[in-house]
Parts: sequence; structure tokens; C-alpha cells
Amino acid sequence: MILLVEIILLAIALGLSIPCAFLGLECLAALLSDRAQRSTLKTDLADPGNSAAPDVKTAVLVPAHNEAASIEKTLETLLPQVAAPESIVVIADNCTDDTAAIARQYGVTVIERQDSQRWGKGYALDYGLQHLEVNPPEIVILVDADCSVAQGTIGRIARLAKFSNRPIQATYLMEQPANPGSKDIISTLAVTVKNLVRPYGLLRLGFPCLLTGSGMAFPWQVIRLVSLANSKATDDIQLGIDLALAGHPPLYCPQGQVMGRLMGQASAKRQRSRWEHVHLETLLTQTPRLIRAAIAQRRYELLALTLELCIPPLSLLVMLWLAATGSALLAAFLGASWLPLFILGVAGLIIAASILGAWAKFSWAEIPATALLAMPFYLLWKIPLYFAFLVRPQTMWRKTERDPEPDKAQTDERAIVNTGSHYSKS
Repeated sequence: MILLVEIILLAIALGLSIPCAFLGLECLAALLSDRAQRSTLKTDLADPGNSAAPDVKTAVLVPAHNEAASIEKTLETLLPQVAAPESIVVIADNCTDDTAAIARQYGVTVIERQDSQRWGKGYALDYGLQHLEVNPPEIVILVDADCSVAQGTIGRIARLAKFSNRPIQATYLMEQPANPGSKDIISTLAVTVKNLVRPYGLLRLGFPCLLTGSGMAFPWQVIRLVSLANSKATDDIQLGIDLALAGHPPLYCPQGQVMGRLMGQASAKRQRSRWEHVHLETLLTQTPRLIRAAIAQRRYELLALTLELCIPPLSLLVMLWLAATGSALLAAFLGASWLPLFILGVAGLIIAASILGAWAKFSWAEIPATALLAMPFYLLWKIPLYFAFLVRPQTMWRKTERDPEPDKAQTDERAIVNTGSHYSKS
């Protein structure tokens, strides 16, 4: 019986050590960047020299569902970065507010879509791509309608997409809501680690990244390899995986930045549930597919992408580590081997060093050290979220009320990003 327990605990310890080791590797690569590289990463995007329109034919698709409260801010950050307002295409998808009318005031192209049976971001983007087929651009850029795009971003990711012939992902971070609580602050740190530190480390290691959502650029021929129209909502992680398997792995562009906004407490739990359920579902369904392709095609970058996908959300990784470590400690006191506990101890040190290192280098100015003390309570708050994934994962489009902008009283709604997949036409 003891031998069986030891084998099980050793398997669990080794299984957890793999994503922990890769997390540590990519975070270490990001942390060891020299002063010049750090300066490049934090390029002043407000420099007028960086705000010129891209010298490649570019179209910016902005899918919008009832975004009257935020579409103006998004367009105001986009317009200085394009050659002509008409190259920005707002897809007003099943809107019941003034989104389309507000967008038209800025001179951008506005197309409206009404379909009560097929609605959501995926269908909206597919509708926008069909609109562009008459006179296709060289590069298509996708930006959510509730984001601010830093000056220079559009030109940078457009040129990089054309030069590399690969999908490009800009840095996609989250702005905290007004009067943020400890959960919001720690969630912001988690997004920074996931969407900035880890992709930056992958870039320095020469590996591709996962797509994280808004701020994505695609060569026209590449984006048309896949179908975005689906009965489920669009899944950016799945899109990146399908394109990587098709020979076009995504590339991270640290000099581009898109800023979204975390919802307030009223909607934060649903928002984070969607983000993490999609990751878990994709991890479970796509890891075997990536491993088979990496072996069959002998492509190391697919193996790196598999390891990146296998890192669960940080809060879940810590929970799994705590449960495994507690079990290994109890078993060791009852006479089992101490080896699983030793392996888990090393893995725990890697997790802690990765998170603290990322905070110290990339987030210390925005996130006070005292906020890190709330992490145990944040983990407790997350337990029902992961239990819900086992019982009723969020896989379909739903509507949710967005909390008001800090400077507005108007309530905004948006379509929710899902956990769906099925991008490939094949």
C-alpha cells in the first residue's frame, strides 16, 4: 500500500514539476533581460515618431456589441495610427444601442449585422473578413471595442506581421477598475505575468506565444486559413494553436500595447471564470493534439507551445501544488518516501520566485508589496470558480452587464468571450 502511494505521489510531483519548470524558464528569460532590452520593452509609445501609420495596406477590425460607452475611446486611440479612417471597420454585431451611430461620427467604416441565431465575436469577425474580401488588405488587425491602443502599436505589429508572415500578438494588459480591491490588484498581476512576462520570456528563448486576445495582427493569407464563424464564441488560444499547426506560430511583439479594463466586483467573477475556463478546456483538449503534431512534424516550437499551454492559471497551479505538497508531507510522516515532497518543494520555490521576480521587475510601481499578502484570500475566492469548471464550464456566449467606466455613469454591455474552439476549416 505504501509503495502504491509513493508511486502515485511521485507521478503527481513529476507531473506538476514540468509546468513549474517551464514557467520558471520563461520568467527567468524575461527577468534576465539587460538594461537595453528593458528599455526597448518599455519604449515610449507616445513618441510621435512611433505613431506613423503602417506602410503596408492594413485594415483594423473592431467587433462591437453594445459598446456605446467605450467605442469612442477605442477609435480615438486608433485613428492617429491608420492611413485613412475608412481602414478601421467597426462591426456592430446585434447592437441595440448607439454603437454604430457613434462610430460613424468618426468617419470609420461601419457595418451592421443582425442575426438572433448566430451571434458573438466569432461571427462578427467572420462578417468583417467577408466585407474585406472585395479589396483585401495585406494585414488584418483585430482590436476589441473596449480597449485603448498605445500609439505606434498598429504600425509595429502590422510591419512585423508582414515581415515574418506570422500572427503577431501585442502586449495585452488590464487596467484596474475604479477603487480596486485586493482581488483586482492580484488579478492585474496575474494578467501581467501571463500576457507580458511569459510571452516576453518566450520571445527571448526563440519560441512562439499563445494569442491573448485584442491587439492581434495577421497576414491576410494566414487569417483566411481558418474560419472564425462558430456556434461558440471565438477562442483566441485555439486560434493561435490552429495557426501554429498550419505552419504560422504566433510571435510576441513587446513594443506594442493594448490596454483593456478589468470589470468591477459585480462582474469580475464571471469575467475571470470565462478566461480561466477557456484555458482549462483548451489545455485538456489540445495538448494531445500538439504533442502528436510536434512529434510527427519534428517541430520544437510546437513542443514549446505545448509546454506553455500546459501551465494552468497561476492560482490553480498554486492550489494544485498546495494539495499535492500537503498529501506528500502527510505520506512522508506516515512512512512513505520523502522524494515527492522534495520535488514539490523545488517546484514551489520556482513558482514563488517566478511570481515575485515578475512583480519586482514589471509591476512593483503599480502593485504595492502589501497587496501580495492577500494572495491566500484570492486563492480561496477562486476555489468555486474551478469547481464550476468541473460542474458547468462556460462554453457558450452569454451577455453580462459591464460595470460603469470610472468617469461615466452609463452601463456598458459586451459579448462574453467563450471557451469554444473549432477554428480549423480542415
